[in-house]
Amino acid sequence: MANTDQPAVKLLRGATVNFTDNPRIKGDENSVQYEAKGAIVISESGRILWQGAFADLPDAFKGLPCDDYDDKIIMAGFIDPHIHFPQYRILAAPGKDLLDWLNRFTFPEEGRYSSEEYAAKAAEIFLDRLFANGTTSALAFCSVHKTCADTLFAAAQKRGMSMITGKTMMDRLAPDAVLDTPETAARDSQELINKWDNKGRLKYAITPRFAVTSTDAQLQVTGDLYKDNPDCLMQTHLSESPGEIATVQKQFPWSKDYTDVYDHFNLLGENSFFAHGIHLSERECQRLAESGSTVVHCPTSNNFLGSGLFDIDHLSKPERPVGVGVATDVGGGTSYSMLQTLGEAYKVAMLKGRKITAHDAFYLATLGNAKQIKQDNETGNLEAGKYADIVVLDPKATPVLESRQEVSENLEDILFSLMILGDDRAISATYVAGERVYKR
Repeated sequence: MANTDQPAVKLLRGATVNFTDNPRIKGDENSVQYEAKGAIVISESGRILWQGAFADLPDAFKGLPCDDYDDKIIMAGFIDPHIHFPQYRILAAPGKDLLDWLNRFTFPEEGRYSSEEYAAKAAEIFLDRLFANGTTSALAFCSVHKTCADTLFAAAQKRGMSMITGKTMMDRLAPDAVLDTPETAARDSQELINKWDNKGRLKYAITPRFAVTSTDAQLQVTGDLYKDNPDCLMQTHLSESPGEIATVQKQFPWSKDYTDVYDHFNLLGENSFFAHGIHLSERECQRLAESGSTVVHCPTSNNFLGSGLFDIDHLSKPERPVGVGVATDVGGGTSYSMLQTLGEAYKVAMLKGRKITAHDAFYLATLGNAKQIKQDNETGNLEAGKYADIVVLDPKATPVLESRQEVSENLEDILFSLMILGDDRAISATYVAGERVYKR
């Protein structure tokens, strides 16, 4: 159905794929819309006016300027709900384990983001790399420096994109260059919230790095910030590696487990995002489910650092389902590509005895992630009225993919080949709010 609130300015043609619900729960027929010869109409405000079969295109839209992608796939842009902006340079940096990797590479690199000039230049490169990989929205970590969050918000606002981020809070067990205090963390975070939260398509995320690098006093002010700003999101890390878990137990000996530390400081909730969640007990899963918290699966990072194998069945038990997203976790993660991330998620699931279909995976990376970050009213699929945040995928982007499509029989086959064999070369174009921000 057409939405006529805004004048139409552009038409996209191609094979459209639109997820309307979770295929794993509703089945493909009730959740996946596919038009081999489809079309999308975009308004001057950057929203979708109409989408469907090109043969059904209303006459009023037939004379619009057209970007014709032939048989390439047009779908909602990817959403990355866990990525580190200040780590954009340190992919593939070696470490003995998570904590060694943080101290050798991550903290020294993040220390450079006290410079506004350095951070501003990095923000442009970072967003360009997201767009080149078909990612149109993100929930991102910044460094501890207020200027780092300022520059990322400003760069995202200039490009009209949906960005959720916040300054990192950490007051122990790291070099002085990347530490704040409970008082400065609370003050700087509140000032950033006042400046950026709900400005256009921007949202603020209260961001304690993880319990290891925050004292009781800082976690207390974090909980207070979260209570005082209930519209904000909260992001941190949870249960990523055995060494991390052991450290948390020593630091908080009164706690039942790692999740209980965050629960004690009132950091669980429907707007709370915990990256990794690999080694969670039954008690922890029950508490996360009760609170409506989300765990974000970061397969390339977990595999690279040897942190462990995420068990989505363990988290998704019907009697106490924990919300799950999927993310790149750059720079512990080894690729900006959500296609490669989905491929690794598939392999991890296979090692845990579960098969993820391509429809399951692409739903998670689009509408599924949008639902988790509470943005599905604005993005995540191709419904009329939503922002035209779009990725165009080329199923024949490489000789290997082109040969593979000779035996593809349906959409599942095509999408599966893209998530196993695809990377940034498969991204033909990326649109943010109707504007083409990347073209291969």
